[in-house]
Amino acid sequence: MKHPIITIEREYGSGGSIVGKRVAEKLGIPFYNHEILEMAAERLGVPVAKLEGAEESSPKSFLYTLLLNSNPSRTMEDNLPVSDKLYITETQIIKELAEQGSCVIVGRCANWILRDNPFRFSVFIYAPKHFRLKFAQDAYQITEKEIDTLLPKIDSRREKFYNINTGGNWHDKNNYALCINTGVMGITGGTNLLYHTVRGIPEPEERQEKLF
Repeated sequence: MKHPIITIEREYGSGGSIVGKRVAEKLGIPFYNHEILEMAAERLGVPVAKLEGAEESSPKSFLYTLLLNSNPSRTMEDNLPVSDKLYITETQIIKELAEQGSCVIVGRCANWILRDNPFRFSVFIYAPKHFRLKFAQDAYQITEKEIDTLLPKIDSRREKFYNINTGGNWHDKNNYALCINTGVMGITGGTNLLYHTVRGIPEPEERQEKLF
């Protein structure tokens, strides 16, 4: 496939971001995760630190927000909460990155945002709880007790963010071309699986095979 755009949704502690970064390096294409937040912060003129808490926050109803905060002296954009402004900005950035060519994009509902792009290849990376607890401990240097609290909290936040923005189900396998269990494959195995799978994807016009 000449122009893969790999989108990755991942459970916390599954190593999804690392898999994505390693695949991008092997393919020689850009990798975008926190970089998207940095781009959005620059466009919004807000420090990254002030936006980190708003990212992956469930958006409020635009209509409700506008009615609640209606003020003739403020623009429509001013009336939107930060989380909604950030999501709108990141959505535009993701579309622009996809137009530039092959890349790997982590999170932020990218698989849904790029759902009409024929070069999109969507992936979901997950793992059993015991794997994620150990991985997160080693990767982030925090205690087992802290991880045990963070794991369900962050997963729930990501799931809710995805479901509300897309109207779909974060765990629905139909949203993804490939699901990888890093608890079984390992980080290296998951990386190799994704890398070789993407390299073997036919061009869009060749996907409907003639079997007979």
